[in-house]
Amino acid sequence: MKGTEAFEEIIPLLTDEIAIHANGYICRESFNIKDRGENFYMIGSMGLASSIGLGVAVSRPDQKTIIIDGDGNVLMSMGTLAMIAAAAPKNLIHIVIDNETYESTGRQRSLSKLVSLEKVAQSAGYIHTKKVTNKSQIKGAFQELIGKDGPSFLLIKVEPSFDKSTGRVHHTPEEITFRFMKSIKKTKS
Repeated sequence: MKGTEAFEEIIPLLTDEIAIHANGYICRESFNIKDRGENFYMIGSMGLASSIGLGVAVSRPDQKTIIIDGDGNVLMSMGTLAMIAAAAPKNLIHIVIDNETYESTGRQRSLSKLVSLEKVAQSAGYIHTKKVTNKSQIKGAFQELIGKDGPSFLLIKVEPSFDKSTGRVHHTPEEITFRFMKSIKKTKS
């Protein structure tokens, strides 16, 4: 399955969940498929989506928090997997799109071909972990995990395939922050 196909499956499933999107093609794809106030796009801050997602999940236990990450981002901040597991936010789902490359910087190979990220998450202490390799499995895996207490980890294996012409996020970092904070405030009980 191509990375773009995975995004076409997963992004439309988001409803009112808070979603933190990793940098590069991940935030571009998400933005172009379904831009919403509850989306926080990482612009150039590689490896930090999981840290921000953890902070949001802990501060908003009443709201599901989804991190949409990439294999390179996870490899860069592996310690955050342990922090998420130790904090054990029941409302957190960590989705990783794994194309085994740093695609937006030139398709350099990542180590995820040799390191099973879902097994690392499980070893760190994530309560639920799943790996899917076919787009027909994505919706069912997401729906299963969204209905469970986490933290949960969903690894989606894809081929490198993002289109370089995919438009960038049009919002400035300040606009992203303002509308995200406004959205969180609006949904807070």
